[in-house]
Amino acid sequence: MAGMQDSGAQRPDSKIKGIFSTQKVTTIGTGATTRKTIQQTLYYCSELDDGSIEIQPVNKNCIPSGKKSTISKEDLLRRFSPEPEFYVTTVQPRMQEMNAYIEKGDEHRAKSEIYSAEFEYSGAIKLDEENVRANFGIGICYLERGELAKAEDILNRIIKLEAAFGPEHKHLFNEFGIYLRKAGMFDQSIRYYNRALELTEKDDHLYYNVARAYSEKGDTPSAKENLERALKLNPKLDAARKLLDQIEGKAPKSARDTGSDTPKAAGTPIIL
Repeated sequence: MAGMQDSGAQRPDSKIKGIFSTQKVTTIGTGATTRKTIQQTLYYCSELDDGSIEIQPVNKNCIPSGKKSTISKEDLLRRFSPEPEFYVTTVQPRMQEMNAYIEKGDEHRAKSEIYSAEFEYSGAIKLDEENVRANFGIGICYLERGELAKAEDILNRIIKLEAAFGPEHKHLFNEFGIYLRKAGMFDQSIRYYNRALELTEKDDHLYYNVARAYSEKGDTPSAKENLERALKLNPKLDAARKLLDQIEGKAPKSARDTGSDTPKAAGTPIIL
């Protein structure tokens, strides 16, 4: 992995990247029964372009998992100890194993081999329950098979993962949202998009998609409200204009965009 030195030495021109640990000493008991325990916590640490350090906990399966946070390089060097051997012998192989599961799952899903895809995604989730790609993948498998209760369980997990709503996962985010709506899971779809809106309130495509779910649910006032928000942000969003015209009786039903969710306009950084 770029920037990670097997020897643990850090070249002056390279960025910090690898496993670091912290230790916390806790005293248990009193008097003659007093004893001290040392709790070690491992983190995957990566230096960002601005020189700060992004850290992520390492889970019990030796996979970087969970919420990321940022600390200063000075804080890292003062409080953390490098663990280069543990990265090379344990963490890196487990990460490669997990990524192999996900890649195989994606390959099977692309071929509509849904059960095989589910098996591979399940392998990844056993290593990291919070892996975004694996959760989206297995969730889509459940929706394709019509297993809506299982799909909702995955939705509940995804909604708690802030990383799931990042631009690097936009295609999976879109695909999962479309499957939710087409499965008739309108309330769940609305919850899903509203969670994304909590993280980014200025996305016209998000407002359009939540409006579409409201419209198909039959909640016209809420659909209209969200379409107006979308058009306020982007007056040129044709899909939103067409749906609003239909709701207001200004366009025939055939004019409605009945295809996939709103297309990407030139210069739009993310489609949601």
